[in-house]
Amino acid sequence: MNNVAPEPTRELGVGLISVGWMGRLHSSAYGSVHTVYPELGIRTRLVHAADTAADRAQYARDVLGYARAGSDYRDVLSDPDVDVVSICAPNVLHHEIGMAAARAGKPFWIEKPVGRTARETAEIAAAARDAGVVTSSGYNYRHAPAVEHLRELVAGGALGRITNVRAVFFSGYASEPRGALSWRFERDLAGTGALGDLLSHAIDLVQYVVAPITQVSALTQIVHAQRPVLPMGSGTHFAVIDDPDAEMGTVDNDDYVAALARFAPVDGGPGAAGTLEASRTIVGPQCGLVIELYGTDGAATWNFERMNELQVCVGRGGPHAGYTTVLANTALGDYARFQPGPGLAMGYDDLKVIEARKFLVAVTGGERRTCTVSDAHAVSEVIAAAAASAETGTWQNVPDVPGTTYGR
Repeated sequence: MNNVAPEPTRELGVGLISVGWMGRLHSSAYGSVHTVYPELGIRTRLVHAADTAADRAQYARDVLGYARAGSDYRDVLSDPDVDVVSICAPNVLHHEIGMAAARAGKPFWIEKPVGRTARETAEIAAAARDAGVVTSSGYNYRHAPAVEHLRELVAGGALGRITNVRAVFFSGYASEPRGALSWRFERDLAGTGALGDLLSHAIDLVQYVVAPITQVSALTQIVHAQRPVLPMGSGTHFAVIDDPDAEMGTVDNDDYVAALARFAPVDGGPGAAGTLEASRTIVGPQCGLVIELYGTDGAATWNFERMNELQVCVGRGGPHAGYTTVLANTALGDYARFQPGPGLAMGYDDLKVIEARKFLVAVTGGERRTCTVSDAHAVSEVIAAAAASAETGTWQNVPDVPGTTYGR
């Protein structure tokens, strides 16, 4: 690693829309790019933030260090000093703001799901493509060094032809029945529930590592039908309201989803098959995003709760048959940028730094390795097909989306 920083070649002004937890992570990640990747010669300057909550706008200015902060996202997009924009607003606003960012010609990094529906996501992707702006979407788990290595193993044939896949995202953030009815539980505001919020990450991982999904058959379930109401902007989806007199509201999107999936063929062979599951109300797992791959010559599995470990089996027999635990190390992905050797853990926030680096490199004319809004569109088509299958009880075809990073 080169520890000597060159003279900066470009400074980019950052705009932020919505100053919640994810907005803070984006802001921190931008600032870390120069110290973690000094040879890129990219510096960022926090220029303009917007949030409808006055205290969050003040936080952006006084704590995060934005030069300006206000309540109207349009002021961020029209600011000539803003070169790139992070869109971290609730799902219901993504379409409006994403379209506006494209029209303003601002490269944007937007959190997932990019749109509440496949139609919304497709429109944002088309607008960005027509405007010629670089985009990034927040499927950050793909940037884990173990996952990047897993993708290389599959592409290089180390596991043989992938025959079956299992991916789950089991999270307990809504396992408490008195957990607040935030916007995430309302279809008009969030779109789907666990399907869009959690399974979307698993879908991105399996498509990034294996191949695009072509068909799905799914079911969904609501586990806790009513929850205490939480006013917009007054807490997070982890909030618990113990007041027995609290106003109750109806959950109208899914708590749990399970799906069967068929994958596109790779290198002329038959495509893989697999299962996908997600729950936001499960008791036990906290952030259990798991991908398991099984091939004709080996297998591998990764769990985000043990993010810095990869279980790998190469070969069908012999005295050392079975899984070997590989600790994240300097040969895997961007690990060496954060830690000098195995056993020293990377964390979630580091994945956002990698994501910020890929975005800024693409913005400044370098290689385009971001998870783009076209990728997000492809994920949204799988989500839409799964939702349709859950409603009709039939297999659904998934439309092909061109221009993604999923093709091999």
